[in-house]
Parts: sequence; structure tokens; C-alpha cells
Amino acid sequence: MINLKIDPEFQNQIPPLTDDEYKQLEENILKEGKLLSPLIVWNNTLVDGHNRYAILQKHPEIYFSTMPLRFENREEAIAWICRNQLGRRNLSPEQKRYLLGKQYEAEKKAAKIFRGNQYTLAKKSGGAHDDNHHSGKKTCDRIAEENGVSRVSVLRASHYTRGIDIADNLFPGIKQKVFSGEVKFTNEEMSKLVLSSPDKRQDVFAEIMHPEITKAMETANADPKADEPVPMPISNPEQFKGYQVPDECMKVYKTLSMATEMMRNTWKRVLKNNQSYLSDPEKQKVLRYAMQRPAHYLNELEACMEQILSESIEEAEKTA
Repeated sequence: MINLKIDPEFQNQIPPLTDDEYKQLEENILKEGKLLSPLIVWNNTLVDGHNRYAILQKHPEIYFSTMPLRFENREEAIAWICRNQLGRRNLSPEQKRYLLGKQYEAEKKAAKIFRGNQYTLAKKSGGAHDDNHHSGKKTCDRIAEENGVSRVSVLRASHYTRGIDIADNLFPGIKQKVFSGEVKFTNEEMSKLVLSSPDKRQDVFAEIMHPEITKAMETANADPKADEPVPMPISNPEQFKGYQVPDECMKVYKTLSMATEMMRNTWKRVLKNNQSYLSDPEKQKVLRYAMQRPAHYLNELEACMEQILSESIEEAEKTA
């Protein structure tokens, strides 16, 4: 069996199959006894057919062939992958927008490399270089025409794609949640993330994901008593042993859990790079001060829940 190289960046441009789709694909391949369409490769690196290749590795007896394509650089390969996916698959609006933006970004980079190479050749030969790539039509206009959208849609998709990539770097796995429809972002939110400075992106992303949590924490930070030790919420953890979240509450539960995971990952990353804050007494004070903010908010939430519950019971007793 031919061993092909897997490029993670190439593979990540291909929207994943659902479990049912993957199972159906595997059944079809086994039924045929061979792979009907060849795997697309570039210099022995797999470009298209990652799901099929994964199935082939489980069933080495299945015959398959490869079709090599020639690309000048990896940006051209990525653009081809996006164009190929946009042309042949049923995509969600989020997946299509992402691929549209990724194709545009990749083709811009490929065109820049092309112009640079042409300039270098012209300089060496003493002649004029050809600045006419892809028949001279602007990348944005051509991609818009190919996909039946406006050039503004392509430009917005570019910011959306870059924002999703930044978000996935801050919180690995968020891109797949977007593709599955579990999490949704607007073009404006992703533009805000892209245009923010790198050192502010974590805060901007947290605000985009959970603006109500960010606002609550800012309120807690403004509290003059914020530097006083805060006890943890009073809920008894014993009551949740064996607890199962009801299906109708699962969406809210997952969203809140994601917020907790984001905070945990951020703290772990910061403290990994600043380990002295765990041992230096003075720096520990800074760390403990920062810990008060989430504790304040959780306590306020606990008190709010208790107040509402108490008022509900009193109202029920009045009407009884």
C-alpha cells in the first residue's frame, strides 16, 4: 500500500463527515471492492480524499489509485482544496463562508509569490515581468464570480475565516463547533477579533462568546471589596453525584461549560509562562486578587438564584 503524507493544514480545510456519513462511505467502498475515484496527491502529499484514505488504511486489501496534480506552492494547493470542496459538497452556510474566505486568502498569497518570482526572473534577465496572474482579473472579483456571490461577500468571508482560525487557536476545537452549528459567529464579531491587537484577542474572544459573563466580571472587578477574600459558592457538590443534565438543558449547559473551559485554558497558559506567580509570595497576592473576580461572580449568581427561589416560594404560599 502506498504511504501518503498527511498535511494537517490541507486536511483541516476539508469539512469533516458525520459518523453516519463516514460509515456510509466505508460501506460503499467495501461494497465496490475498490476506490472508484483516485486520491489527489501533490509530491506524495494527500490533497483530496482524506476520509477515503483513512478507510483504506483499515482495509489494505482495497485497490486504489492516485492522481498527481502540480502546484507551484502550498497556497495554490490550499486554494484548490477550497475550490474543490465549494464545488462538490453540501455545505452549511458557515462551512461555505469559511472555505470562500480561505480560498481568497490562499490565492492572494499565491499571487503575491507569483509576482515576486516573476519580478526576480525579470530582474535577472533584464526584462519586464508579467504581472498578469489568473488572466489579470482581480482575485476577489474572480472568486465572487465563480461562486455566484458579490465581491463584498468574499471580503467579509475573508475576515470571517481569519477570525475562525484565530478563535480556534485561542480555543482549539471551536472551528468544528462552528461547522456543526453548535456555535455561531457573525461576520462583525469575527472582524472585531481580526482587527484587535494580538494581546487583546483573548479578551475580545471571551466577550464575543459570553458578553454577559464578561460584563458581570467587570462589575465584580469594580467592586471596592474585590480585594477581600471571597468564599466559593455554597452549593453542596454532593447533590450532583450521578446527576444527568436533561436534554432540553444541554445547549445552555454546554455553553456555560465552554466558558469554564476557556477560562481554565487561559489560566493554565498564562501560569505556565509565569510560574513564579505560584511560588513568589508577592506575586501570589496578584494571583489571588485575580481569583476573586470569578469567585465574586459565582457568589452573586448563587445569591441571585437563592433570592429568586425564595420569592417564588413566598408567592406560591400566598396563592395557596
